[in-house]
Amino acid sequence: MELPIVSSSPLFVSRLTAVSSNRLHHSDSRCSLLKMAAHLQQGVGHLKSQFPINRPFSNHSSPKSATIRFSAAAVSPPKRRYSITLLPGDGIGPEIVSVAKQVLNLAASLEGIEFGFKELPIGGAALDETGVPLPEETLAMAKQSDAVLLGAIGGYKWDNNEKQFKPETGLLQLRAGLEVFANLRPATVLPQLVDASTLKKEVADGVDLMVVRELTGGIYFGNPRGFATNVHGQKTGFNTEVYSASEVDRIARVAFETARKRRGKLCSVDKANVLEASMLWRERVIEIGSKYPDVELSHMYVDNAAMQLLRNPKQFDTIVTNNIFGDILSDEASMITGSIGMLPSASIGESGPGLFEPIHGSAPDIAGQDKANPLATILSAAMLLRYGLGEEKAAERIETAVLETLDKGFRTGDIFSTGKKLVGCKEMGEQVLKSVDSLVLC
Repeated sequence: MELPIVSSSPLFVSRLTAVSSNRLHHSDSRCSLLKMAAHLQQGVGHLKSQFPINRPFSNHSSPKSATIRFSAAAVSPPKRRYSITLLPGDGIGPEIVSVAKQVLNLAASLEGIEFGFKELPIGGAALDETGVPLPEETLAMAKQSDAVLLGAIGGYKWDNNEKQFKPETGLLQLRAGLEVFANLRPATVLPQLVDASTLKKEVADGVDLMVVRELTGGIYFGNPRGFATNVHGQKTGFNTEVYSASEVDRIARVAFETARKRRGKLCSVDKANVLEASMLWRERVIEIGSKYPDVELSHMYVDNAAMQLLRNPKQFDTIVTNNIFGDILSDEASMITGSIGMLPSASIGESGPGLFEPIHGSAPDIAGQDKANPLATILSAAMLLRYGLGEEKAAERIETAVLETLDKGFRTGDIFSTGKKLVGCKEMGEQVLKSVDSLVLC
């Protein structure tokens, strides 16, 4: 089939759908994943339309309309080139990033894309190599690239380090340095994995929600913080949950835009019955909500939200919440889908490269054993293509290949069920590569 190649969309151009469902076979499962992709696209659309941030690696230009013949064997030039910073990190990070890089490279090459990769340390690996969790070179290279793909950080080895020398500090510094304030985390139950959910099938089937998490404010960044001694001579530790009106306003706008293009429902999660920061949060969300009369706004205390996510997750469409609540609730929501090892995320700001990463941790207990599930990182690579570079077709190749691999019954241990084929991280990657290579988009 001959298809026209048109210029890539600007990085931050909003779209209502990622791709038409009738272009793919096994439509139900593909629609589920493509719906998740489309919703992420919609969430960043509000920023995309205002802050285009594509920058070339070299000779980066979108070709004028031309006609080529698609096949898995070859794609006509010209090439588009991008620079990608890879941050494998710790634990299973190097394993999953290695697999995702291979998939990313193959899918991109089939669509006339070339990458310049630069791999740098972060987290515990950076501590061991340089003595700090985020070396200046790593942050500088990340800022200069077109997109950043992160594996995972942390591990038992560094648990007793002082705070400034903990791997997690490097991740917080990276987010702050890239100024990526909006973190979008989808939780969509794929038909192939509904039986892998720990919830009853009738509860999990059909779940499709989005958590919009504020990423660079709140208690993780607030001051004052530290240790002291109280009047009784006891050591104390303290942190500050603080938000400005502008910080709440900007994440609220992203959330309302996301909800507007999904099912028109937004639930703001806070603890406004006891926390002043949450009182301001609710006040500002209500104010911003007045500009979105087409979006149904509700509010829920975080403890109730945690319960309702397990009791009736289908009641949620879009959730917006602060940094710490979003950290917890999005991990909880991920387990509804069957495994935290399945879910990617996108972190974006008003300018500069986006940060793309799986939402799971470094899993040091299985590191180096070829047991990790690489699919969340592979799907993060697909998000990098779509939302970071505007390369829709290459992203579609990866997402479709993941679904085909699941259709064939391949499962890592975290999503394994009776009757399926148990594979390791490398073989799962190889199966996805085979699907990418054999896929002919039509």
